Amino acid sequence: MKKLVKVVAAIIENKHQEILCALRSPRMSLPNMWEFPGGKVEANEDIFSALKREIDEELSCKIETFKEIFNENTHEYETFIINLISIKCRVVEGTPTPSEHSKLIWLKRENLDSLKWAPADIPAVKQLIKEK
Repeated sequence: MKKLVKVVAAIIENKHQEILCALRSPRMSLPNMWEFPGGKVEANEDIFSALKREIDEELSCKIETFKEIFNENTHEYETFIINLISIKCRVVEGTPTPSEHSKLIWLKRENLDSLKWAPADIPAVKQLIKEK
């Protein structure tokens, strides 16, 4: 049976209504695909705390999360199943700086579909584009 991994992703929007997109590095699984930054939820951790911790670790900045889930979907990859929970948030301290990712860019919603997204992130991307 494939392992189910619970992952939280941050949809970080800046004051120009741009969304932060992160490029997975060649060392990561799904290399060179774009995603919303985030990571695995640890045992006994709530999704909002997990997201704040992951963004602090991955992007060296502090975020504030909105209290509801923006998008949730389950995607089956070859070796595991991911339950991806996307949550909107904003940066409250520091500037997002990539440590694990190759690159970070800010994009307007209408340009999000110009990137090659990791499959599990696509439902949230589509929902963001529709929001306008």
